[in-house]
Parts: sequence; C-alpha cells; structure tokens
Amino acid sequence: MKRAPPDRKEQAKRAALNALKRVRRQADRADVKLSDWEGEFLGSIEERVKTYGRAFGDPEKGAAGEALSALQAVKLKEIAAKAKGEKKELQRRPFKRRAKPYSED
Repeated sequence: MKRAPPDRKEQAKRAALNALKRVRRQADRADVKLSDWEGEFLGSIEERVKTYGRAFGDPEKGAAGEALSALQAVKLKEIAAKAKGEKKELQRRPFKRRAKPYSED
C-alpha cells in the first residue's frame, strides 16, 4: 500500500502552532510576564495560522511552504528567548560600506 506524500503546508501549519504553544508554556512555567503586545502577537498569529494556514498574506515576506514570515519567526525566537530567561535580543549590525576595489588613475 502506497502512502501519499505529506502535505508541506499542513506540516508547516502544525509546526508553527506547536512552536506558539511551546513558547506560551515556557513563559508560564518560568513565570515570565509577557508584555501585552507579545501576548496579543502570539494570539493573533495563532488565530491566523488556524484560519488561513499561514500568518502572512504577502508571498514576498516568507517562503512558500512556511506558515510564518521571516520577521514573525524572528520575533517568535525573541519571545522564546525571553521565556527561557535569556535577555539576549538579536543584534542588528549597521551597514558597512566597502572600499572601492578600483583606483582612479
């Protein structure tokens, strides 16, 4: 008996929902108080993933088979780090210009 290949969108949806639940559980267990914005963010993302299968509408904001956009995934990681007790936020490095590789002769 042959099995059908797994549905990538359904797998991404389940993975995103599990990640959201995991972050909430970690915050509850560690007695970390999430800000109102963070709680609303997690709730709205969960609701959109359940309803639409993904949390963003613009295909340029994330990969085709993903349920969260790139920035949503980054913010989820920051909230997870806060729930674990790590105070480290992602550091954004400033843009550095390179020297011109040619000389003006």
